[in-house]
Amino acid sequence: MAALSIAPKSKDDARIARQLNRHARRVEATPPGVCPLVAQLSLLRDGAAQTCGKCVPCRDGLPQLVALLERVAACEACEDDVARLRALAEMVRDTADCAIGYEAAEALLAGMDEFSAEYESHLLHGACRAGVGQSVPCETLCPAHVNAPAYIALVAEGDYAGAVNMVRKDNPFPTACALVCEHPCEERCRRLLVDAPVNIRGIKKYAVDQAPADTVPPAPRSVDTARTVAVIGGGPSGLTCAYFCALMGHRVTVFEAREQLGGMLRYGIPSYRFPRERLDEDIRGILGSGTITVRCGERIGAEELRDIVGTYHAVYVAVGAQAGKRLDIEGMDAAGVMSAVEMLGRIGDGDYPDFAGKKVVVVGGGNVAMDCARTSVRAGADEVSVVYRRRKEDMTALPAEVESAVAEGVEMVTLEAPVAIEADEAGRCAALVTQPQMIGAVRGGRPAPVPADKPQRRIEADVVLVAVGQDVECAPFEELGLSAARGRLDADEGLRAVWAAGDGEEAGVAVACGVAPAPAALRNVFVGGDCQTGPATAIRAIAAGKVAARNIDEFLGYHHKLRCEVRVPDPRPNDRAPKGRVEVAERPARERKRDFAGVELEMTREEVLQECGRCLRCDCFGPGSLEGGRVHYA
Repeated sequence: MAALSIAPKSKDDARIARQLNRHARRVEATPPGVCPLVAQLSLLRDGAAQTCGKCVPCRDGLPQLVALLERVAACEACEDDVARLRALAEMVRDTADCAIGYEAAEALLAGMDEFSAEYESHLLHGACRAGVGQSVPCETLCPAHVNAPAYIALVAEGDYAGAVNMVRKDNPFPTACALVCEHPCEERCRRLLVDAPVNIRGIKKYAVDQAPADTVPPAPRSVDTARTVAVIGGGPSGLTCAYFCALMGHRVTVFEAREQLGGMLRYGIPSYRFPRERLDEDIRGILGSGTITVRCGERIGAEELRDIVGTYHAVYVAVGAQAGKRLDIEGMDAAGVMSAVEMLGRIGDGDYPDFAGKKVVVVGGGNVAMDCARTSVRAGADEVSVVYRRRKEDMTALPAEVESAVAEGVEMVTLEAPVAIEADEAGRCAALVTQPQMIGAVRGGRPAPVPADKPQRRIEADVVLVAVGQDVECAPFEELGLSAARGRLDADEGLRAVWAAGDGEEAGVAVACGVAPAPAALRNVFVGGDCQTGPATAIRAIAAGKVAARNIDEFLGYHHKLRCEVRVPDPRPNDRAPKGRVEVAERPARERKRDFAGVELEMTREEVLQECGRCLRCDCFGPGSLEGGRVHYA
C-alpha cells in the first residue's frame, strides 16, 4: 500500500504557488489611477489561464473575451465589438460548468456596467477618461492628500520639525493622525510588491514624539484680509477649516457647544488611545496659526445661527455627529442602558465611569464598540462582552482594535442580534436578550445575517452600552432653511450648503456682510465633515475642513497659496532587499488594561530608520517623476 503524502503533486506546484503569491501581492498593490479596462483585462487573463479545458465556453470563450477586450483597451474597437463582448460574456456566464468560467464572465459584465463611461471614452475618443493615470498611492489614498514620502524622508534625515510641518501643509492634526488614523495611505503602498506596506503611521508617530506639534512654529500667515469666517463646531473638520483660513489671513471665530475643543477626538476616543495632552498639542498648534477666536460652551440654535450668517462673511458648519443612535427594542429606557457616545462624551470631560463588580455588554462591531469595551475593562468591570449580529470577520472595527480588546479580556459574542433588554423590579438593567443568527447571502458587499432556528439567549448585564452608530442634530439648521436628508445636512460638491427654501438666480450672488437676506439667497454657508457625510473617520473630517477652507477663500474673492518652506531631501537609491515591517509596540495587556495611560510605545531610532529606508520614494520614482519633480519644495 502506497504511503500518503502531503507534498505537492510536482515540484512545479510549489514554484507556481510562489509565483501566485507574488501575483497576489501585485493585485493587492494595484495603484490608484489604473485604467479600469486594463484592470479588467488582467483579471480576465487570469481566468483564462486557470481553465481546465474541459468545457468549451470556458476553454474557448475566455480567450476570445480576452482578445476582444484587448481591442477595446487599445482603443481599436467599434461598437459592434463591444456588443459581441457582452453577448459572448453572457453566453460564458450562463453555460460554463464551473466558477472559473462563469465568475470570470460575470465579473466582466459587472465591469462593463460599472465602467460604462470608460468604455464609451475608449470607443468615441480613443483615450481613457480625463483623470485616469497613476499617481503616488499613499498621497492619493490619504483623504487629505498628505505628502507621505516627503515627511518620511525628512524623518530619515532627523528633521522632525520639518516632517511635522510637511504634514501640516495638508493636515493640522499630525499627532491625532499619528495615533488614531486608520492609515488608508498604507493600503496600496508599492512596498507590498517587495514585502509589506511601510508603517507610515508609525513613522509619523515617531516624528511627533520627537517634535510635539505645539513646539513647531506653523507656516507663515498671509496678510490680514479683514474678512471674517465663523466655524460652527470645534472638532477636527471645524478646526482644520479654521487653521487654513487663519493662515490665509482671514479672521476666524470658532463656536463650540462643549467646554473644550476637539470634538469626537476628545469626546469619542478614549485617552488610552489618544492621550488628552497629545490632542492639546495639536490644538495649541492650530490656535497659534493666526487670528482665531474660540468661544466654547456656546450651543448654537436657529436664532444664533441666523445672526452669525448675517454677521460673518462666510460660515462653515461642522457640528459632527454627536448623538448616539438607539436600538428599537424593548427595555431601552432601563437604568444602566446608555449610548456609547454618551459614555465617551463624559470621559472627554474627565467623568470616568465606575463599573467595579459589574457585567458590561457592548452592542456593536465598530471601533467605537471596541473603545467602549476596552474602557469598561479599565473602569473595573468583572466581565465585558461585545455582542454583534454578524461574524467576527465582518466587524468594521480595525482588526488590531479587536485583537487588543480580546487580549485585554473582552469576549466577542458574534451572530447574536439584540431583541430586548430585561429589567429588574427596580427598573435596572438585568440582561440582554438576543436571537442567534446564521450568516446568509451577500448584500451590500458583505454576508448578511438572518435569524437562526435556535432559542433566544439571555446574557446577564448590569450595564448595556449601545454602539450602533451616531446621528446628526440637524434641527437648528433645518429651522434656518438648510436642506437635510437621511439625517445629514446637504451640500454640493464644493461643500456649499443646499437650502430647502429654493435655489433661484439670486442664490449665486455673494451676500454682503451685515445683510440677512431670504434663505434662498444665503450663499455664504458651507457644510462639511460628519454632519454632511454621516459618521466617518477623523482624516475624512480633516479633509473636508481643508476643502471648505479653500472654497471659502475662493468665495471671498481670493486664491491664496500657502507656503510650507520645507525642503524635501533628494531621494536615495531604493533598498530592494525584503525586510519585515516594524510595528508600533504596545504595553502588555495585563498592565495597560489597569489604567487609561497611552497604550502605544515609541519606536527606536533604529526601527524608524529601517522603516524610512523601506519607502520607495514614489514621489520621485514612477508616477511622481511625471508630476514635474516635486522633490525640492512642497
